[in-house]
Amino acid sequence: MTRYLALDAFRGITIALMILVNTPGSWSHVYAPLLHADWHGATPTDFVFPFFLFIIGSAMFFSFKKIDYKASPEQFKRIIKRGFIMFFIGFMLNVFTFTIDFENLRVMGVLQRIGIAYAIAASMVLLLNRRGILISSALILLGYWALLLMAGDGAYTLEGNIIRQVDLAILGANQMYTMRGVSFDPEGLLSTIPAVVNMLLGFELTRYLTSIKDKKSSVIKLTLIGGLAVGFGALWSLILPINKSLWTSSYVIYTTGFACLLLAAFIWLIDIMKQQKLAEPLLVYGTNPLFVYVLSFVVVIVYFHINIGDSNMYAWLYQQLANVFDAKLASFIFAFSHVAVFWYVSLKLYQRKIFIKI
Repeated sequence: MTRYLALDAFRGITIALMILVNTPGSWSHVYAPLLHADWHGATPTDFVFPFFLFIIGSAMFFSFKKIDYKASPEQFKRIIKRGFIMFFIGFMLNVFTFTIDFENLRVMGVLQRIGIAYAIAASMVLLLNRRGILISSALILLGYWALLLMAGDGAYTLEGNIIRQVDLAILGANQMYTMRGVSFDPEGLLSTIPAVVNMLLGFELTRYLTSIKDKKSSVIKLTLIGGLAVGFGALWSLILPINKSLWTSSYVIYTTGFACLLLAAFIWLIDIMKQQKLAEPLLVYGTNPLFVYVLSFVVVIVYFHINIGDSNMYAWLYQQLANVFDAKLASFIFAFSHVAVFWYVSLKLYQRKIFIKI
């Protein structure tokens, strides 16, 4: 069973994109493709998080291969422990500034969602066979759609959706993200349920991919699967909008389809065209993905707490670029420079064979 370098390149570009879209010089000056959709719909930025979940599911396939995908009490303890650690680190990132009133501290976040989804998805892949995973994934997506519809006329609105209602009841308004003046968490509790399917599909598609010996055949099949998923997600969106904030079921299928297409492109480039050198920077970036993501988050928070004159270091650095370049270009250069800096950090860790698992 051969591990595809394309999967590692996919992981690398996902981390690079996460840093790129999370670190603009100014949120007031960002190129449209690097912003999330206002509500319904999807921009390229809206693919990044589901791609990351997909690649975590893919990594689970190789990780659990070592134990032949067999469940055991010890293995479940490791799964729960890792899920908790990811959740805890994400929560501590919300605390990190030490300037937030704990009564108004947000509970959920990106790593918190990853931790919960990982614990559920990892347990499922050890307990279920391929058919069970696919049937469960379909039931989750359909069941989640039914849950959304329970909110009636406001099912797909910011104020009236059931995701918000559940989070308000469990977390409370003060512990939630504020979107356009409304307490709503885009990484809420209920909306984490369909995110589990992104991981499960990443696991199953990797299992399918590694069973295909001929690389050209894998490209064709992945392209076909991806195209069908994108088409089905788009058709489904006519009655169930594609919406990242609600993490709708159509969004799960749509983004998974694009993950397949991007992965097929990497297999074609690396394994068929033998252009490994073009992908080497991405391969380096994918060696410590979660650690680099956390580090990039911490560095940005530190910027905001270093005062320079009447401003902070983050704003000051952006302003130096804005004095030379157009505002949006300066914002992009600021973000891309951080992609380069954290790639260098990844490179040094890789050269020293340091792999930090979270």
